Amino acid sequence: MHPDSAETLEALRRGDLAGARALRFAGGLTDFPREILGLADSLEVLDLGPGALTDLPADLGRLTRLRVLFCSGNRFARLPPALGDCPALSQIGCRGAGVVEVPGEALPPRLRWLTLTDNRIAALPEALGARPHLQKLMLAGNRLAALPESLAGAPALELLRLAANRFEALPGWLAELPRLAWLAYAGNPCEPAPPAAEAPAIPHAAVRVGAMLGEGASGRVHRAVWQDGEQARPVALKLFRGAMTSDGLPEREMAACLAAGTHPNLTGGLGRLVGHPAGTDGLLMPLLPAGWGALAGPPSLETCSRDVYPPDLALAPETGLRLLRAAAAATAHLHARGLLHGDVYAHNLLWDGHTGAAVLSDFGAASVLPAGAAGDALRRLEVRALGLLVGEVLDRCAPAPPLRALEAACVQPDPAARPTAADLRAALDRFAQKFNI
Repeated sequence: MHPDSAETLEALRRGDLAGARALRFAGGLTDFPREILGLADSLEVLDLGPGALTDLPADLGRLTRLRVLFCSGNRFARLPPALGDCPALSQIGCRGAGVVEVPGEALPPRLRWLTLTDNRIAALPEALGARPHLQKLMLAGNRLAALPESLAGAPALELLRLAANRFEALPGWLAELPRLAWLAYAGNPCEPAPPAAEAPAIPHAAVRVGAMLGEGASGRVHRAVWQDGEQARPVALKLFRGAMTSDGLPEREMAACLAAGTHPNLTGGLGRLVGHPAGTDGLLMPLLPAGWGALAGPPSLETCSRDVYPPDLALAPETGLRLLRAAAAATAHLHARGLLHGDVYAHNLLWDGHTGAAVLSDFGAASVLPAGAAGDALRRLEVRALGLLVGEVLDRCAPAPPLRALEAACVQPDPAARPTAADLRAALDRFAQKFNI
């Protein structure tokens, strides 16, 4: 057992944690501590940490206030059925636990966010579609070739991760879901080959790696200098971890970023790093100016699929409009290149913090679009993500530009009736010209 877990367990046994609303173990548990059930009147968030747990107690439902449970990195061949007895449980994280079977009775009635990334699941129960609050479903890195037909009627599903599974075809009803806005399916047999990338292979010997700029699920980003012939170019270098992320496989992210080509509102890729001493994959990208950052933070446990904005963020109308034009232009470019971004969010929109100059980043959830009507339908699915972004930005503008009708068109429940990303970009451009912004 991890020393911190042992300390937490001792505090629990002494009664020091009476009334606790959150309880987190650092890992290493081999048995479920029964003392946790003594917090039934207060406990809302429980993180068991990675360990050797193979099941959960049959009377787990005594935790009537439990909302969030993390048990990733344990050894649940079967998702514990007792989870379904927890009346308030809405979020379950069980990643990399060797899960093979998901019984319908393991799905609590108020399920909102289910993460089963990197397991061995080949089938899901029909009961999944009978959970009306289901909003976020993370299934990358499993053995799925189909989804339960019951999900075709999921009224609240907004984010779906299917990357690195065994789908020969995506269900046709996916593009008809009224609220689905963020979809990833790269690394399945059904995904077409990516568009040809023109970016060069850049030898590691030509790159001098500097300080780390940031870190994400798929890797770390460093400041670097690329000796491009006679020119020393400041760049950003992303070094990939190579492990499965909640969105999919890092190599698919790199391929999509390179296939996207160049655009003023995309981070894009300058080239692929080759010859790293440790065999690490890397991607060279343009270095953004100092001071640029994300427009918002990623979703929280409470917001589920909605970004968390700085509470004091206030945008001038012209600033908000520039941000929206950048996001729409970048997405339209990707759609024209045959790519779905999969993660059009404010937390992936990097901006200068002042004028609204911005680029869309992070291709971790990107997928290659199918040809024809199927691809067009998926493009309109992503337009809902743009529409949600429009609404969020307008909410922070004072006064807000009169674009609510455009927002409504993008988020309407009939995906086929939504405009394209190119339509949205053109409408925003016309508005900017009309008001000289």
